[in-house]
Amino acid sequence: MMAGLVFAMTGCMDQEIRLSDESQQPVIQPNKITVVSEIEEPVSENEVKIDRIENRSEAVKNDISVVMVGDILLHDPVNRVCHLEGGGYDYSGLFSNTKDEIGDADLAIVNQEVIIGGESLRITGYPSFNAPFEIGDELVNTGFDVICHATNHAMDRGGSGIRKCLEFWEENHPDEAVLGIHDSEEDKEEIYVYEKDGIKIAVLNYTYGTNGIRLPEKMPFAVDLLDEERVVSDIKRAEEMADFTIVCPHWGTEYSHAVSTDQDKWMDIFLRSGVDLVIGTHPHVIEPVEMKVNEETGAEMLVYYSLGNFVNWTAGEGPGTSDRMVGGMAQVDIGRDEDGSVVIRDYGVRALVCQASRKRDEMTVYRLCDYTEELARSNEILDQDSSFSKQYCTGLCDEIWGDLWN
Repeated sequence: MMAGLVFAMTGCMDQEIRLSDESQQPVIQPNKITVVSEIEEPVSENEVKIDRIENRSEAVKNDISVVMVGDILLHDPVNRVCHLEGGGYDYSGLFSNTKDEIGDADLAIVNQEVIIGGESLRITGYPSFNAPFEIGDELVNTGFDVICHATNHAMDRGGSGIRKCLEFWEENHPDEAVLGIHDSEEDKEEIYVYEKDGIKIAVLNYTYGTNGIRLPEKMPFAVDLLDEERVVSDIKRAEEMADFTIVCPHWGTEYSHAVSTDQDKWMDIFLRSGVDLVIGTHPHVIEPVEMKVNEETGAEMLVYYSLGNFVNWTAGEGPGTSDRMVGGMAQVDIGRDEDGSVVIRDYGVRALVCQASRKRDEMTVYRLCDYTEELARSNEILDQDSSFSKQYCTGLCDEIWGDLWN
C-alpha cells in the first residue's frame, strides 16, 4: 500500500456523530498578514505575479519539489455533476487545470477529506460522507503520490469504510502512499519515507478527531489522532529515519482564517520536536503561512496553517461562503545546504479557485492567475453568496498571504 517505508498512530468506534464542516457561518474576518517576500509587484492588475518556484536559479534545479493541495470535499452537487448516465463517476475534470503542476512535482500530497468506501457502502455527501472508488483512481491519474486520510470524516462509514478504503488502495494502487488510516497495528507503526537523490523525507498525517465517532473496539489503530505522546514518539522515529520531516495535521477552526490556540499549541510541539514543514487542513478556508524558529536550536520550521478546500460545493449561504471556494497549493523546494543539511530552498503558495457548475466539463479548479471575471460570473456559488468575484478571491489571498501567493 505504500511507496518507500511508511507511518503511524492510534484512536477508538461508533457513537453519536457530532457533525461539522457545514453547520456554521464564518464569523472571523481575515487579519492583515505582513509577509516578507522576494516577489516583484505586478505591473498591472491583470499581470500574473512572478512564480518563485518556476523562476528559481539554476543552482537549485535539482532540488526536490513538494506540492500539497487542501481538502477534496465531495459534496452531493459535486458527485451529481461527476456521475455518468451509464453508471460510475468521472472526476477528471476537477483536476484538468492543475494536473500538469501536480504531476510535475517530485512529491505531490493531497488531503482526501472523505473516506473512499465505494458504492456498496452508499455514496453520500455532507454530513456523513462516502466517496466512490473512481475518485481514488483520479487522484493517482492526476499525479498525487501521498494520500492523507486522517480527517474528521475518516470514520463516517465506521470500520467497514476504513477496510474498504484500504482494500481499494492495496488492490488497485499498491505503490501509492496512504497515510492516516490503518487496517493493522503493524501498519500503524510504519513511517512513510520518500527518497530521491539520497535525500529522505518522512511524512506524517494526523487528525484532531473523528466527529465524535469512536474507533472500532477491534480497530483501535484505525485512524491517526493528534495524541501528544504518540505524535512526539513518531516524530522522533521519523527524524532518525529521514533528513527532513513533514507533518500534515487536520486541525484548526472551521471557516476561520485566524490561527487557533490549538494550532498554536501543536505548532510549538512540532517545532520543539524537530519538524521541518507543517501543512495543515480542516478549516475549509485559507490561513497564514509562517516561518517559525526554534529559539533554543535556531532550527526553522515552515507552517502552512490551512490550505483551505481544493474542491467543494458547500451548502453554506451568505457572506463568507465565497471564502470556501478559495484554496492553496503549497509549493516547497527542498535540497542540501553547503554543510550537507537538508533545508527548504524556496517556498510559495499557488492560489486556487473552485468553479461550481452543473456542467461536468465546467466543474473544475482553476489557478487564480488563470481565472477571469467572466468565469467568476458563471460560478454557481453566486447563488449562495452574491459577493463572489475574481476581485474578491484576489483580495482574500492578498489579505491572508500578502505577496507570498502566485
